[in-house]
Amino acid sequence: MRARRLMNEINIVPYVDVMLVLLVIFMVTAPLVNPGVIDLPSVGKSSQPPAAPLEVIVRRDQSLMLRERDKGRADERAVTAAQLVAALREKQKKSPDQPVVISADKEVRYEAVLKVMDELQRQNIRRVGLLVKPANP
Repeated sequence: MRARRLMNEINIVPYVDVMLVLLVIFMVTAPLVNPGVIDLPSVGKSSQPPAAPLEVIVRRDQSLMLRERDKGRADERAVTAAQLVAALREKQKKSPDQPVVISADKEVRYEAVLKVMDELQRQNIRRVGLLVKPANP
């Protein structure tokens, strides 16, 4: 009596045939399927233009300036940290969505910028960001 050998090969030809048939079916039916049409709601134009951001400037000597842009003109004044927080709170009380950006001279230490940002966040000043100059390609 002859011992039967184990068959350790898998015949994948039928699997490949099935996959090719499925691929052809999907390729033929995909262009025929209509994508869902979404009817989006519409809104009127906003009556209020977006508020110009208040700019907190950190100078090389780590002094603070506050620049307010209003209708084409910019008012700039030196402030202390306490005056800065009070002015920003007052502006955000009138306009809650008033953005605030911090711009700093590139020679200023990163720590000084973070100190200003941390103080504003601790005082619950919202919408604080950093102002950067775009690089020229």
